[in-house]
Amino acid sequence: MKQKYQGNQRVQSAQLQRLRRDFEVLEMKEGEAIAKYFSRVMLVVNDMRNLGEEMADSKVVEKILRTLVEKFTYVVCAIEESNDIKDLTVDGLQSSLMVHEQKLIRHVGEEHALKIEGRWKSDGSRGRGSANFRGR
Repeated sequence: MKQKYQGNQRVQSAQLQRLRRDFEVLEMKEGEAIAKYFSRVMLVVNDMRNLGEEMADSKVVEKILRTLVEKFTYVVCAIEESNDIKDLTVDGLQSSLMVHEQKLIRHVGEEHALKIEGRWKSDGSRGRGSANFRGR
């Protein structure tokens, strides 16, 4: 059964080479959610593990930290400074990054609301002064 679905040794080796390359070139896309990126990474990692590749969690954690988008740079630095990366689990990293992502989303939403609120007055006019007085 195993050979039927995974193929012979040569086929497995070729699949593993393709998956290694996929793993190497994985990067988070701008605007991509943490959960979606982790899903993409873990799909490749699990396929590699199913074909017999020894893939430690620490290697996966290091890969993810290296390939996050720029807005997570200071969080990556904080995680690296406060934790031993070798002991950090993939799930632990994901939950930490998801909490930070939620804070970023909330902060951006509040900032956007403040910009809109400051731009328009309740009577529909813009800026300072009354609608009847235009300039000096």
